Amino acid sequence: MRDRRFLALIAVAIAIVLFGLYSLVAGADAGDAGDGVGAAERSRPGPARTRVMELSPVPDSEPAPSAVFTPAPATPPAPAPPTPAPAVSAPPTPAPAPPDGPGPVAARYFDAWRAGDLTAMAGLVADPPSDFAERHRRFSAELRVTSVSLTPGAPSGGGDTAEVPFSGAREVAGLGRWEFSSVLRLARRDGSWKVLWSPETLHPALAGGGTLRRRETPVPRPATLTREGLPFPRDSRAGDHYTGLDGTAVDVELVEEPSGRVLLAARAPEVPGTRTTISRAVQAAAARALDGVGQPAAIVAVDVPTGQVRAVADTLGAKGAFAGLYPPGSTFKTVTAAALLRTGLTPDSPVPCPGGYTLPNGRHFDNDGGADHGTVSLATAFALSCNTTFAQQAHERLRGGGLRAEAADRFGFREKPGASTCRIRDAVTADDLGADAIGQHSVLASPLCMAEVAAAVASGTWRPAITTEQPPADAPAPVPLDEGVAAGLRAMMDAAVTRGTAARAGLPPGTAGKTGTAEVTGVPSHAWFIGYRGDLAFAVLVRNGGSGAAVAAPVAARFLQAL
Repeated sequence: MRDRRFLALIAVAIAIVLFGLYSLVAGADAGDAGDGVGAAERSRPGPARTRVMELSPVPDSEPAPSAVFTPAPATPPAPAPPTPAPAVSAPPTPAPAPPDGPGPVAARYFDAWRAGDLTAMAGLVADPPSDFAERHRRFSAELRVTSVSLTPGAPSGGGDTAEVPFSGAREVAGLGRWEFSSVLRLARRDGSWKVLWSPETLHPALAGGGTLRRRETPVPRPATLTREGLPFPRDSRAGDHYTGLDGTAVDVELVEEPSGRVLLAARAPEVPGTRTTISRAVQAAAARALDGVGQPAAIVAVDVPTGQVRAVADTLGAKGAFAGLYPPGSTFKTVTAAALLRTGLTPDSPVPCPGGYTLPNGRHFDNDGGADHGTVSLATAFALSCNTTFAQQAHERLRGGGLRAEAADRFGFREKPGASTCRIRDAVTADDLGADAIGQHSVLASPLCMAEVAAAVASGTWRPAITTEQPPADAPAPVPLDEGVAAGLRAMMDAAVTRGTAARAGLPPGTAGKTGTAEVTGVPSHAWFIGYRGDLAFAVLVRNGGSGAAVAAPVAARFLQAL
């Protein structure tokens, strides 16, 4: 019974609690949801309203079970997501140290060398010189090394030193593959292996202060050659007439200094050239004979039997030695003498050589310096270059075109194919004829043309000069001279050298020739000398050089003496 009362009391207490809670909730709802009067009443002051709660008696019996409200626990607000902490990278794992030892260090050095990594190379060297990188760059640049390959051998040694022999090959511009062998020396320094670098590491020839030098030597490789297949001589003075004389190539060598030993060489290949009729020795003599001649000048030499040009040294410009037209002066007396001999005179025929001579009703002619030699042989008049004799004899014997015919028909003074140029016009007056007879007035010739005249006297046949092995198809035909005329001219040209105007020029024995001093209005005279010696005929012209005997003949002497 006592237990039932106790349970009843508990039930009543629970009911009271529940009712109180309900009342509070309902009151709050009524206060919140009531009309305006209720609100006013709540707001109006007055005594507090008393609420009476009636309690039902609790039966003695155990009450039926009732639902019990258990308030749910309040759901706490979801916590804000935590702010992520800044990422902290893990400390890098240190790279493993490169393997030490002479072999691995040497391998890294060779790898860097192949790659051209001079900084890495220097980092592997014990106490590298301050110009380590520059030495390598300069070595490759000066020798023109384009690449290097290296093949190490097996390390050797013990303790704190080692050596690695190696072979290498460099590609050198213009020389190709250059093989070498050397030794890489290493030692332990401060606990690590280092390369002991020295200049001979680059190449053994650099040991002991030695050097290597690239030597490039120009060698002639002309497109045009002499008749012997050789280059034209130095400063040949033939460039106006022949092209391709100065072609060159280069011989390349790598030279060890100071020994001078050639380590590698590449010779320029031979190139086939075109041969000419020029003789190297004759061309060299002609070119050197003009050394020191202050005025424009030319020397032309031809082979007497063939007419082939053997030398042309020309500073006249515009191919003047072949194509220039100059008054030949007294050298033309050779042609005039031929015409006179054809009229019946001989070298021994007596002729007057006064100091001055005036043509009938015409021009006055003087000898050089007004020299009066009286009556002399025709050969002596020729040797002494008597203007008066030749003007007088031409007037008396060669009127009617005889001089022009001789010059044009037998000595090439006409328009014609070929290398030489010379001309003479018809003499209209006695004055014209007298001046033409001594190589003035209308007579004009190139040095090559006058060399043809000398060659015709030497051989007895006029031939056009040629610059090829055989005459061109359109070349003028050779013209034989009368045997007596040729013999007489040879005697007269010999006299000019032995006892005439060229006697003091220093010409070697066996030379025959003729001097000429061609007057030119307003400027100094042209100096001439033509002649032959053996099978070589030649002509020398020094433009505005003055006296043929004093200027041109000594040049001819230097030319002949050099042969």
